This record gives sequence, structure tokens and C-alpha cells, in this order.
Amino acid sequence: MTRASLAKRPAEVQAMFDDVAKRYDLTNDVLSLGQDRRWRHAVVRAVDPRPGERVLDLAAGTGTSSQPFRDLGAEVVPCDFSVGMLRVGKQARPALPFTAGDATRLPFADDSFDAVTISFGLRNVVDPDAGLREMLRVTRPGGRLVVCEFSSPTNAAFRTVYLNYLMRALPPIARGVSSSPDAYVYLAESIREWPDQPALAARLETAGWRAPQWRNLSGGIVALHRATA
Repeated sequence: MTRASLAKRPAEVQAMFDDVAKRYDLTNDVLSLGQDRRWRHAVVRAVDPRPGERVLDLAAGTGTSSQPFRDLGAEVVPCDFSVGMLRVGKQARPALPFTAGDATRLPFADDSFDAVTISFGLRNVVDPDAGLREMLRVTRPGGRLVVCEFSSPTNAAFRTVYLNYLMRALPPIARGVSSSPDAYVYLAESIREWPDQPALAARLETAGWRAPQWRNLSGGIVALHRATA
């Protein structure tokens, strides 16, 4: 199964995430050398949730990214199109209102949320631009968007080392810890082909978001893009 075929078949991407759900959080910890925790903390700070605000957490998976918003008093809605992920999340965090939903056809009314965030999921949406427009639709005027996604390291030499890690080292490591190691071949390829920081900012603006900006994390391995509705 190739990355290209998965990109054309959302049901197969969904099934892939269903397969990795059981050990997803552990695998992320191992593959990122623990950096994923730092990245998620940065997302929470960027969203800056206030008590009582409604936050939509897309590609929420098992709810690891959603729980901190609830802890800070926000009304968070974890949303994912992988039923397997939601099932694992509901077992681990039964208090969270997990919701099944496709980012290109969100099951929410216009202007429903004060903030929308998506971490490491936008590149897996079948039509990322349609997803960005849907996120804008459900965000109230003046609300905010935070996209946390793998990006392009700013140092050329480091970028070469990083890409070699993705394509050569990541799949063998995944075979040792993941419940579906083949999925991580797709994930590595999707990271390699994802737009860099300025290109993603331009796509945010084209989708209708205002004043997009970004902040690099871990030398640009990950970037936080922020924009306003």
C-alpha cells in the first residue's frame, strides 16, 4: 500500500489509524524521543484557552492532546475520524466528549468554537484546504486557529539528517513498538512531502484565515501555525 493510494482513499487512512490506536501514544513517545510532549505543551500555550471557552481539538486521537484544555477549564470537544482511536480514548478518558467527524465535513454549526486546533493531523486530511475552510466555518469571528504539524528544519545539514531518520530509521523503530508498523512508512512519506512553513501559511490565508504566522519547534521539525478567523 503506497502513500499515494492512501491519499486517494480516506477509508484506508482511517483503517490505518484504527490499527495503530492501541499503542499510538507509546509509539509517538518513542519515535519523537519524548519531544511530542513538549510540542503538545506548546500547542496548549499557543491556544491559550480560557475557562468556559469552547475548543475543538481535531485529529484528537485518544484525547492526549485534549485533556490539558479540560484541565484548564475550557469546554473541549475531541474529534477524530478514526473510530478505533476514539474507542481507546473513551476507555482512557471517559469524561471527554469524544466525537466522530471528518475534518472536511465537520458535524458542528457555524461559529461554534472560540478556538480550533489540530496536531499532526492536517496532512492526513484528504483535502487539507477544504479542512481549513471547515475549521474557519465552525470558528466564531475573532476566534483562533493553531495548527501543529511536522515541517521543514531550517538548517540544511540538519534537514538532511532528519529526512534520513524519517525514511531509514523510523520504520525499523516502529516495527519494534507499533501495533501497525507499516503505517509509519506512510507517515514518514507524508511528512517528507508536506509543505514548508511559508507554504502552509499561504494556504491558511487562501482558506480565509487572517494574519497567519508560525513558530518553529525543535529546529523546524515541527511548526506551530496560528491565525485568526
